[in-house]
Amino acid sequence: MRAGGKFVIGAAALGVSALSTGASAEIRMSAWGETPDHRKVDLYTLRNKAGLTVRIATYGGMLVDLIVPDRDGTPVNVIRGMDRLTDYFERHASLYGSIVGRYGNRIKGGRFTLDGVDYQLPVNNQGNTLHGGPIGFDQRIWTASPQDGAAPSLTLRYVSPDGEMGFPGAVKATVKYTLDGRDLRVDFGATSDRPTVIDLFVHPWFNLGGAGNGDILGHRLQIFASRYAEMDESHTPTGGLAPVAGTPFDFRRPIPIGTHIHDCDWQISGNPRAPGYDQQFALDGKAGTLRLAARLEEPDSGRVLEVLTTQPDLGLYTTNFPGTIAGRAGERYGQYGAVVFETQHFGNSPNLPQFPSTVLRPGAKFHEMTIFRFPAGGGGRASPPRSPHLIADAPPCGMPTPPHAR
Repeated sequence: MRAGGKFVIGAAALGVSALSTGASAEIRMSAWGETPDHRKVDLYTLRNKAGLTVRIATYGGMLVDLIVPDRDGTPVNVIRGMDRLTDYFERHASLYGSIVGRYGNRIKGGRFTLDGVDYQLPVNNQGNTLHGGPIGFDQRIWTASPQDGAAPSLTLRYVSPDGEMGFPGAVKATVKYTLDGRDLRVDFGATSDRPTVIDLFVHPWFNLGGAGNGDILGHRLQIFASRYAEMDESHTPTGGLAPVAGTPFDFRRPIPIGTHIHDCDWQISGNPRAPGYDQQFALDGKAGTLRLAARLEEPDSGRVLEVLTTQPDLGLYTTNFPGTIAGRAGERYGQYGAVVFETQHFGNSPNLPQFPSTVLRPGAKFHEMTIFRFPAGGGGRASPPRSPHLIADAPPCGMPTPPHAR
């Protein structure tokens, strides 16, 4: 149903069978159909006493719904998703809320060398390997193990065989989703029987006003990073870090996302039809320790999202491409309709030894954590100013040139 023009899901509308219920939490599971190659997919619903509800599919480990109350207690879905499994295939939306791996973000040319051995991966993005290649972890079926209690959780497991998408080593990956109070905690783990590289994260597309409810240009964003990664023309890190001060990437204090989204910086305006952020930030503090990476506020609803992570890097993507796609019933997802926070290692790290290593060796364990926190009480009511330009009115930037090509 809808409340105030926003999509709202109640318990009775989920249509799933209970695995466990209690006064403080519940877990439900239902069959959710089949992939085009006839692999069965299940859908799990977790709910806790704090009012958070999440639905997770075993296909890609996708976060299908994340339902969060506003300041008045009205629950609304704050991430992009689809009603039916078949919609994800028909609308090419496999990366909505999915687990990204075996290696998130880009590897330049799909090539890297490890222990003197050269590896060539299939490329799928401007000559690079992006998000694990053409068939990444977002398109695999994961095995699910639910755990009830006051903080219900779902552990997903996938074994990636040696050589899958060109990567060495058989990798046993685990991703555990836990609803704990106002937190959705995500724990990532992996082991390998051969030296390999790995970078796992999850990829929800947020709009705190409600998925499909306008754009995110007025959301106020703060990123706790004083440096950003220098990129080449394919948005692959080159190994350098530059200060955010005096650039459109300075979110050290909260500002509306739309404030600089049409600035004539080549990393923003390189594609005249799709200007916007697709940027990686070197987070302040010590990598490996849980710390605040970003804070997002939507003043009209009062919802606030805090992103905490142990990872060294935060990717910011503002869903830049023009046009719209049909989402859930009655929802349309358009340009700048969501913001994505990729808590990750730096892209192209296997080729850039100055960045934190992504090598995983036999006997070692990969472990990282990300928390999506929705503090009770929310933010202020006053709406921030909108972006200074609409797309049609954006100032012409010409054809900006990457610094390394000048």
